[in-house]
Amino acid sequence: MNKTLKLVFAVITTTGLTFSAAAEDYITLASTTSTENSGLFNSILPLFEDATDIQVRVVAVGTGQAFEIARRGDADSLLVHDTAGEQRFIDNGYATERADVMYNDFVLIGPANDPANIRSAQNVAEALAAIAEVKAPFASRGDDSGTNRAELRLWQNAGVEPDGDWYRELGSGMGPTLNTAAAMDAYVMSDRATWVAFKNRQNLTLLFEGDEVLFNQYGSLLLSEEKHPHLKHDLAKQWHNWLISDDGQQAIANFKVNGQQLFFPNAK
Repeated sequence: MNKTLKLVFAVITTTGLTFSAAAEDYITLASTTSTENSGLFNSILPLFEDATDIQVRVVAVGTGQAFEIARRGDADSLLVHDTAGEQRFIDNGYATERADVMYNDFVLIGPANDPANIRSAQNVAEALAAIAEVKAPFASRGDDSGTNRAELRLWQNAGVEPDGDWYRELGSGMGPTLNTAAAMDAYVMSDRATWVAFKNRQNLTLLFEGDEVLFNQYGSLLLSEEKHPHLKHDLAKQWHNWLISDDGQQAIANFKVNGQQLFFPNAK
């Protein structure tokens, strides 16, 4: 091979290796439909990617499914909203560290004529009991998401076991569940961010909010290197640390829909 061909070959080989390395600079993030449907990731991911040259490929599912994806070693990082479940995930050895990232709240949505009169409820337990008493249609995600887990805890706290034709477990994400609720004129519990970003409201309106038990905390987890040594732990840690850094927290605070802030940073 002459010197010119050797030089060309070397350039091509070096360039190919550079492109190959760059192609590996991404992580897979298992997260919730609420962070995706609200538009948060579309707002903050470009900022992280510009700062680090690391792409984040989001798998948006219910929190229960996100746990399972991470448990199998099919995601490099985890951002979910079930604090008790997150602690169990750590206790079971699948993650080594967890950090508060941000919070918002859950709200009860329903038809404007409010057949259960939950507008006048003093707390969320009273509101849910009123819905069950009149057997008004209620659309539940039924998908083991963080929202679904919170909803089931609230029914239990209200002393109500929801069943019967009035209670529909859909097995779907927050956006599709809101769509079904709109078509049914049903009550539904939603995270506030997805509700604010939701456009197909039809006759639905926000009817109950403000109870402290509707607090909705999101956490980022670093996955176990011992369980899954093949994961991109170094890149995932950069994402985790950026989320709780001043830059990440400001990016979260700056995200608004219709002028309304949807997530409130609270990293400690």
